[in-house]
Amino acid sequence: MSKTIPRSAAIALRVVQVASATIVAGIVGYFLNALQGGGDAWPIGRWIYVQVVAGLSIVLGCVLIIPNLHGCFVWPVDIIISLAWFAGFGNLINDLDGILCGQINSIGSVSGTNAICSQWKAGESFAFISAMVWLVTGFWGLFYVWRADQQRLGYWTGRYDV
Repeated sequence: MSKTIPRSAAIALRVVQVASATIVAGIVGYFLNALQGGGDAWPIGRWIYVQVVAGLSIVLGCVLIIPNLHGCFVWPVDIIISLAWFAGFGNLINDLDGILCGQINSIGSVSGTNAICSQWKAGESFAFISAMVWLVTGFWGLFYVWRADQQRLGYWTGRYDV
């Protein structure tokens, strides 16, 4: 029973990783498609970075959802992907610099700007959720490696007591 709860929780976390990466890829892909080459190259490069991180997260999340595939040594990959997501989240936050989203003068209007702001904020939110879930799975894997190491240390030191 104790093995099934962490395994089902790990599968649920991987599903959340894949789902949030898919949502971010869809939102950022929509904005990349809407731009269609017109505009500054710097935001496009940032958005492509977020798309690459989202695609990598989708692939890795689908591969790592298989419980017996990887063992205990995937936690560095989880933490690296989490750091990449935090950088992507920072890129998405920085892109709203200068746009009035959520300000008092944009509450009453039903223009396309509010729709764009709400879509963009949803992308930011799911990027942060993905970063946090990858970080949780990374620390969870690190905890399991530490626990296995502690159990092994007790075995070797206790075996040769005379």
